[in-house]
Amino acid sequence: MKNGSRSTASASRASTRAGAQDSPQVPGVALEPAGSESQAPALQRGLNILEFLACREEGATLSELSSALSLSPASIFRLTGVLEESGYVRREEPSRRFSLTRKLLLLAQPKHEGRALVECCLAPMREVLRRTGETVQLCCLAGNESVMVEQLPSTHPFKYIVDLGSRPPLHCCAPGKALLASLPTGEQAKIIQELKLERHTARSITTKKGLLDECRRIQAAGYAVDEGEHFEGIHCVAASVKDRHGYPVAAITIAGPSARIPTHRFAEFGAVMMEAAREAALNYFG
Repeated sequence: MKNGSRSTASASRASTRAGAQDSPQVPGVALEPAGSESQAPALQRGLNILEFLACREEGATLSELSSALSLSPASIFRLTGVLEESGYVRREEPSRRFSLTRKLLLLAQPKHEGRALVECCLAPMREVLRRTGETVQLCCLAGNESVMVEQLPSTHPFKYIVDLGSRPPLHCCAPGKALLASLPTGEQAKIIQELKLERHTARSITTKKGLLDECRRIQAAGYAVDEGEHFEGIHCVAASVKDRHGYPVAAITIAGPSARIPTHRFAEFGAVMMEAAREAALNYFG
């Protein structure tokens, strides 16, 4: 059984230039004003399409893109044609709705001395799957969110799975908290100050002091947990993959129903996750 979820990007105001008219308000997209002197307008419009689709779980039709981005249907048709031909978007039939492919995720995967992060983490992730039977995910930091870049589904009939590219908030998911707790003090404080601590369940952390205290607990334990803080009934345990200086490049997590990942087993699973994170770091950094 698949329990799919996606996180949507926070709404932001469209950028404006002095003397230009306000651009349309599109969630998650800073649009270039109509009077912009951009040297690459087609590129800017193509990026606007990608950013808009990243915020739309259901995708968008040509007419919806045209209306949202204030571009003619002909322009949208040409731009989406290029993006589709290049493999960045797909058009689903029969709805004719455009959505993003995984290509951007593949381009964005970190590399170190020719080694790909995901490739280096797969063997430790498979071992975690073998030992726990739960869904194993690899997440990276993306601004003030974590982004899921790889996933190995649980071996159980009932399993928790999310879409690749999902961006759960840092403050209420185990991999996000593991990444946040591993950051240098100054960078950590800056991100916490900027975070909007929304309540997703009754257990979500909603104060900056509470999140700072949670980071200290994670630093002491070596792993992070999510006790139904993002979704009711879903528990997660994660550990960060760090470079030689202790900086986090990713986090490996397990996620599943609370009945199979109960609180009294958090320490046990935490040890498994820390071992996997250490092995992944060794594979990646050598």
